[in-house]
Amino acid sequence: MSNILANVAVPSTRAKAAMQYKWGISEASFRKFLYFAGLSLVVLLVAIFFSLMIASFPALRQFGFSFLVGKTWDPVRGEFGALAFLVGTLMSSFLALIIAMVFSLPVSIFLGEYFRHGNTSTFMKSVIELLAGIPSVIYGFWGLFLLVPLVRDLETKLGIAPQGVGIFTSSLVLAVMIIPYASSIGTEVISLVPSDLKEAAFSLGATQFEVIRKVVLPYAYSGIFAGILLALGRALGETMAVTMVIGNSNFLPKNIFSPGNTMASIIANEFTEATGSLYLASLIELALVLFVVTTVINILGKLIIRKMGRGR
Repeated sequence: MSNILANVAVPSTRAKAAMQYKWGISEASFRKFLYFAGLSLVVLLVAIFFSLMIASFPALRQFGFSFLVGKTWDPVRGEFGALAFLVGTLMSSFLALIIAMVFSLPVSIFLGEYFRHGNTSTFMKSVIELLAGIPSVIYGFWGLFLLVPLVRDLETKLGIAPQGVGIFTSSLVLAVMIIPYASSIGTEVISLVPSDLKEAAFSLGATQFEVIRKVVLPYAYSGIFAGILLALGRALGETMAVTMVIGNSNFLPKNIFSPGNTMASIIANEFTEATGSLYLASLIELALVLFVVTTVINILGKLIIRKMGRGR
């Protein structure tokens, strides 16, 4: 028996030796490298947070918590409040997410359930990848020359001041930009639904619509939500496209058609103009707030996804 075990162990030892000779590293060294790579990401995240914290310290000391609830942004008088930009960021991002969900979910079902293979699927997936790869400044020009006149006509019919630019226009641009992210992940998770579950539903007399509504979507909803969360993170941090169509107003938006600013757009617009140390620190504090908001939303989304997985 011992001879048999010895003979079995020899190939394993030889394989490890061959791998070490070929790559020049042992398994223990490779594992340490992987640990180091993972730890470096955590260190990088903490370094970004503390670098923003240190650079924005003058504004943190000057305004404190009132920075988050202040409505006035006046560099001339040295008054800085982030509430208008925080509201503009959340309004434009969540409105864009609602609009994108209307289109991304049907696209996911279309590619993940009806056309999983073939020329149609290949063409549609190529279009989605192309939309995800278009630079944001191109989306900004598209929104400026196409969407702004259309929104202006809509505002005229609704009896609103026909400005064209504003929260609603930026949300439309953002919605188009984040559809590829939500639809791509949705397509993947829908295509991974076990065929046994769907065949069992069909055998009980369920229609295609009933199978999708009662089997496919309940099974894949945690993955679909993960795609929506990724799309939201993309919308929160978008800069150039939003800057070109949001109106660049430093006042608190009254409705979705009002011009406004996001935290990313105000930083892009005024960072090069910041002359005083307090002005510059306030802009960096906006970046810190955006970093914290994005982190909190991602953590909450992960907790919701985990709860969904346990519930299922």
